[in-house]
Amino acid sequence: MQEKRALQISNQKDSHCIRFNAMASPCEVIIQTQDKRLAMQVAQCVSREVWRIEDKYSRYDERSICSRINSSTGEKVAIDEETFLLLNFAEQCYQLSDGLFDLSSGVLRKVWSFDGASGECQHFPEVSDVSQLLRLVGWNRVVYDQKTITLPPSMELDFGGIGKEYAVDRSILLAKKLTDEPMLVNLGGDLAVTGPRLNGQPWQVAIEHPDCDALGQPQDMIVALKQGALATSGDARRYLIKEGVRYGHVLNAKTGWPIINAPRSITTVAPQCIQAGILATLALLQGEHAEKFLTQQDITFWARR
Repeated sequence: MQEKRALQISNQKDSHCIRFNAMASPCEVIIQTQDKRLAMQVAQCVSREVWRIEDKYSRYDERSICSRINSSTGEKVAIDEETFLLLNFAEQCYQLSDGLFDLSSGVLRKVWSFDGASGECQHFPEVSDVSQLLRLVGWNRVVYDQKTITLPPSMELDFGGIGKEYAVDRSILLAKKLTDEPMLVNLGGDLAVTGPRLNGQPWQVAIEHPDCDALGQPQDMIVALKQGALATSGDARRYLIKEGVRYGHVLNAKTGWPIINAPRSITTVAPQCIQAGILATLALLQGEHAEKFLTQQDITFWARR
């Protein structure tokens, strides 16, 4: 674990770039300063916070609060204020999406595997398999308050849908306490900036094309970001192909099946990364009506079909 948690720092003209891995993603912090000591201080602050959140809410770590909740077999589990606030956010998303976004739907991964690189899907789930797991999906059955949470037996929570974006926002908040130098924090494509660059110009952010691995290498889209956050949701890397039909990884929590007729990718801009991320996800859950949903939210977005 410690070998994986290494920092790499490089000097680039007027800035320092720090790279590390977390949450199954390549991460970077770019800070406009020639002060290497300050850059390293920010890097350590950000990486520690990201790794803390990863450890705390990972469903793979048996010591995490997520694992303790999922293995509680119906018993109450003590939670802290941070977890309570994340659960509150999940509740708001559940209500806003009319149940399409559900933190308990991660259990469906037991029958779905979205590894597009492996070619034609060999293990496409049966309707009966999905229906059986769907009985374990239902945020409305989760009971929680500021101190405890009770999860029905065999149900599970998965914070993956909001964890990375939350970590971006926390990182920006802590980094701004250390310095006023312009900065960008990027966790696997979900990112935020503290403000414009030193020359007043926006940061230039490349958004990966959903067909990046296709013949011809489609060009990335460049977005100018002066403030706030940006998040992208789509099926560029997580999808499966069955009988020539492509299925994206975003599942309808009500049916247990992939959303159809949705854009290949959606990029949104918002004041905070957790807002941008959930808006992109909620839009994908609208399927063919994704663009209409985002237009109604009156936010900046880009959709690719």
